[in-house]
Amino acid sequence: MFKGSIVAIVTPFRNGAVDEEKLRELVEFQIENGTDAIVPCGTTGESSTLDYEEHDRVIEIVVEQVKKRVPVIAGTGSNSTREAIEMTAHAKELGADGALLVTPYYNKPTQEGLYRHYMAVADAVALPQILYNVPGRTGVNLLPETVARLASHKNIVAIKEATGSLQQASEVLALCGDKIDVLSGDDFITFPLMACGAKGVISVLANIMPKAVGDLTDAFFAGDLEKARQLHLQTLKISNAMFIESNPIPVKTALGLMGKCSDELRLPLCPMGEGNKAKLAAVLKEYNLI
Repeated sequence: MFKGSIVAIVTPFRNGAVDEEKLRELVEFQIENGTDAIVPCGTTGESSTLDYEEHDRVIEIVVEQVKKRVPVIAGTGSNSTREAIEMTAHAKELGADGALLVTPYYNKPTQEGLYRHYMAVADAVALPQILYNVPGRTGVNLLPETVARLASHKNIVAIKEATGSLQQASEVLALCGDKIDVLSGDDFITFPLMACGAKGVISVLANIMPKAVGDLTDAFFAGDLEKARQLHLQTLKISNAMFIESNPIPVKTALGLMGKCSDELRLPLCPMGEGNKAKLAAVLKEYNLI
């Protein structure tokens, strides 16, 4: 259902508020460069520091600006199942085409708890839903066997696998077959994961290099594996640079250096250290982005 290059878009701020004009410009930048879908209010969109009103407004702006040209997949995950249901239902009302639901963080639920959480949201809201497994941030790993149990639900259509583990993602693919789509959650393994059967990537890098990420997935789907492989290797250095500090600090700093939006972040995220900023700028120059 959702495939190709999907950007986890940043939320631009100015003077502490969401910069709505820049957000609309960033949406246009993505669509002009062939991005296949847009995810507002994901990790890269600093969803954890958006209040409820801002969260809804960001989704609303992206839906309005996209005008159905590509799917909008709203980040609606929470560590409260009730809250996740409410946010997902509201995203549907706002016109989102799907929802991205991170595993409940901090609570450290068991696999049975994770299963019941996702089933409760899927039962409550008739909207295509993408599981989001990123144990490095949440403290819990959604295991392949649990994904296989969830894959039978008609509203659960995909998983964003951000463990960085080809083994775990491959196990999901092996267990689930065509019952659920797998999307890479890490730019640096998009190509090898697609070679295993993944349908694309929910990308950080696409914020600054949407055409390159789109070209990689397009080449793969067109059967041009050599071009896809070359793009994978060519973008590896800058993909890694997006994580020299916690995401989204590097990508937002990069967008600031590129003049796309302010590099303003919200505490507890803070501006990039000067040493790392110099390293990032050098990589951006190497890729002719600044």
